[in-house]
Amino acid sequence: MKKTTLAMSALALSLGLALSPLATAAETASSAATAQQMPSLAPMLEKVMPSVVSINVEGSTTVNTPRMPRNFQQFFGDNSPFCQDGSPFQSSPFCQGGAGDDGQGGGQQQKFMALGSGVIIDAAKGYVVTNNHVVDNANTIKVQMSDGRKFDAKVVGKDPRSDIALIQIQDPKNLTAIKLADSDALRVGDYTVAIGNPFGLGETVTSGIVSALGRSGLNAENYENFIQTDAAINRGNSGGALVNLNGELIGINTAILAPDGGNIGIGFAIPSNMVKNLTAQMVQYGQVKRGELGIMGTELNSELAKAMKVDAQRGAFVSQVMPNSSAAKAGIKAGDVITSLNGKPISSFAALRAEVGSMPIGSKVTLGLLREGKPVNVSLELQQSSQNQVDSSTIFSGIEGAEMSNKGADKGVVVNNVKANSPAARIGLKKGDVIMGANQQPVKNIAELRKILDSKPSVLALNIQRGDTSIYLLMQ
Repeated sequence: MKKTTLAMSALALSLGLALSPLATAAETASSAATAQQMPSLAPMLEKVMPSVVSINVEGSTTVNTPRMPRNFQQFFGDNSPFCQDGSPFQSSPFCQGGAGDDGQGGGQQQKFMALGSGVIIDAAKGYVVTNNHVVDNANTIKVQMSDGRKFDAKVVGKDPRSDIALIQIQDPKNLTAIKLADSDALRVGDYTVAIGNPFGLGETVTSGIVSALGRSGLNAENYENFIQTDAAINRGNSGGALVNLNGELIGINTAILAPDGGNIGIGFAIPSNMVKNLTAQMVQYGQVKRGELGIMGTELNSELAKAMKVDAQRGAFVSQVMPNSSAAKAGIKAGDVITSLNGKPISSFAALRAEVGSMPIGSKVTLGLLREGKPVNVSLELQQSSQNQVDSSTIFSGIEGAEMSNKGADKGVVVNNVKANSPAARIGLKKGDVIMGANQQPVKNIAELRKILDSKPSVLALNIQRGDTSIYLLMQ
């Protein structure tokens, strides 16, 4: 029995020794096959990298320098020994700024260098899209390809309010353009890859997902409809590409939320559809000639919807329609809620503003509205934008500071006077306004208005008759 056991053990050992090289080879082949099957972004990046470039800018900007008061002129004037060659005070702001009455200073040219990223969108013509803040005030622009080649470039057009700029490579040769995706098709949770050239150290790649869509609020005067991603977008990545897993451009990296100067996983990109529309105008006009509807408004939230008795939770609330505007001619009224633009849902006033702001003058659009709970469609043509229009997205509380009286015959409450800088003035009340309603309830006199205010609503929407125009003033 023992012999049999020993014999079998020896046989097993000899077989193991004989088979071990074969087993090792099989394991190696299996590991190689597994490595080849592992998911990787490398094939996609090899295709996209040649489209992402480094941008080096040299420029100059005007900075204020202190001017010396008149009584200092005898010490620091142009002929003063303190300001002559070799003097330790020669580079002093007082010597550089010259004399003045108020000591507030004058303008002085200061040179700077900047680094950023860009994306080739037209290989034949050498068009590269980047951020406006990358090339703003540039005197010279150098573009470096991923293969090390360098080209001079010039600005074709810039748009500070969207932070988009288009530059053109001079004498372009053997360039690779990226394919633009439809950013309207993006969904929260889609994978993203951010590519750029942070700090001039060469291309870097980070990955993440779409965290949110239609983000705004970084700058109230700008046209914002950002893609939010948790892919790390470092400062030098400005103007770089945000792509999907197919290597298609879904956005241009533009900003990060960095309270302490570092990356906390909140980055923003300008959607590719907006980029496409704006750069097309830059090619045609050298600038963006954006259209507008001729309205002012704010976001529709649940509290405002409740106050206005609107059966919707998202949209753009119209607080005022400009006289003789495209919106007025199309029949849009204060109190309407815009829910769609050309069939695309509108989630906020900022989103509507950004969408319309990327369309040229004369564009024909169809708006879906909610008016007194009923759906209404209107069509109109965008008019020329007034650059001085301010978004009325801020809602103030209180109407203190206004003197009111009954208009008589139950025709509303007339505003007789408004104190400067008072809450009433800040929310837009003016002398001569007539309050006709509040929160969709008619106001015939002060007693009815006081009754509504006594209920302390979280949002107050005043229907104002101002001359021949009916508007809404919103407070919370």
